[in-house]
Amino acid sequence: MPSIVLKIDVDTYRGTREGVPNLVRLLKQHQAGATFLFSLGKDHTGWALRRAFRPGFFQKVSRTSVVEHYGVKTLMYGVFLPAPDIGKDCIEEMRAVRRAGFECGIHTWDHVVWQDNVKKRDASWTQNQMQQAFERFQHIFGSTPKTHGAAGWQMNQYAFAQLDSFGMKYASDGRAMLNENGTLSNQAAGPYRLQINGDTLPCIQMPTTLPTLDELLGREIEGVVINESNIADNILKLTAVPRDHVFTLHAELEGQKLAPIFNQLLTGWQEQGYKFISMADYYISIQEQKLPAFPLTWAELPGRSGELVALTS
Repeated sequence: MPSIVLKIDVDTYRGTREGVPNLVRLLKQHQAGATFLFSLGKDHTGWALRRAFRPGFFQKVSRTSVVEHYGVKTLMYGVFLPAPDIGKDCIEEMRAVRRAGFECGIHTWDHVVWQDNVKKRDASWTQNQMQQAFERFQHIFGSTPKTHGAAGWQMNQYAFAQLDSFGMKYASDGRAMLNENGTLSNQAAGPYRLQINGDTLPCIQMPTTLPTLDELLGREIEGVVINESNIADNILKLTAVPRDHVFTLHAELEGQKLAPIFNQLLTGWQEQGYKFISMADYYISIQEQKLPAFPLTWAELPGRSGELVALTS
């Protein structure tokens, strides 16, 4: 039976407090496994306004109704309002996820700071950011984090090395390349090991293989504008041929206004014969396989601004 690994990125204070409990309830209804990846420091979402000068930013904002999904208050954090400390203020919401039986891991310390800076930062800066998240996770859950999924699919060579220092055996920090219609550019894209400076790192990477909702909404694909009424069918077409996939969703989107769409996807995938699993479950099924090794590469993906860590081979 093919699997869909459900990887949930939790970016903000509001997403943690409101979106996460909603997703737990929905996943329980479908008896679905999933991995929640938490932002553990302060919510500086308002600082993201600096991305206004990045090519493609306004186009993405206009398509995905950022204000509607994230809320005006969230967009003021760090600018006009104090940034709430997610890891201090939302401890109970996070612990409830683990009590409900879901895997929990690290998304980042400060989402905006990481996404906008890590690509060009040095080892010291990178290790400091990751160590803060590591220690906060231990404080919240009383155990060592087992996995990681990078904010904005942004990493650097020092960050990947730090995953190995933490003893993480698997992570999902990058993307598989997609065509304009969301299909995989390389149908063989799947788990792999990363090569940096000629060395193959032990941590297995599980790249996201499907487009996210915010990458598709508002775009015209094959003459059809993708909207909330047809987006689920569009994604289900991409999974019609059985194979394992990693799907990244966001607590701020699928956990709130776009929850009905996620519910449609879960129902449709079940009808297609998929089971829903966590990253930990996926690791168990692939850990003994001989996986390919690929170098660290970057690329742009349809519907998203800027370059991401992407499997181009």
